[in-house]
Amino acid sequence: MPDQSEMPSILLVGHDLSLLEGLAQSLSAQGHSTRVASSFGEARELTMTSRPLIAVIEREMATTAAGEVLGLSLAAGGALVLYRSGPVKTLAVPHALQRHILADLALPLERNRLAALVQTVSDRATAAGRGRISGENQLTS
Repeated sequence: MPDQSEMPSILLVGHDLSLLEGLAQSLSAQGHSTRVASSFGEARELTMTSRPLIAVIEREMATTAAGEVLGLSLAAGGALVLYRSGPVKTLAVPHALQRHILADLALPLERNRLAALVQTVSDRATAAGRGRISGENQLTS
């Protein structure tokens, strides 16, 4: 199993905790470190200790609180992904937020696409010389 410090960190934010726990288990089985938050306040607390490489956020929460989403601190090279599950109101994503979104997924249907996106962002950050979790350039002596 990979060392915890080498795992890319994924933050999952939303109200459907059973869906998020299932996604967390799937991503953890693929070697990713995951954390789950049910509010932006909790998400901010989690990002203070370790900046996530990817934040996966419930679309409805994100569209009603775009400032909260943009206020989350991600690792360098990190990405925002929105998700929706089941029938939801189709709210327009604010323009300021649209520019920062890598994907808008229907979960759990597109969980394989989420796993592929996580791997791609992680590989891109590593290729750019950024740390897998910290986002900092790693110096080797």
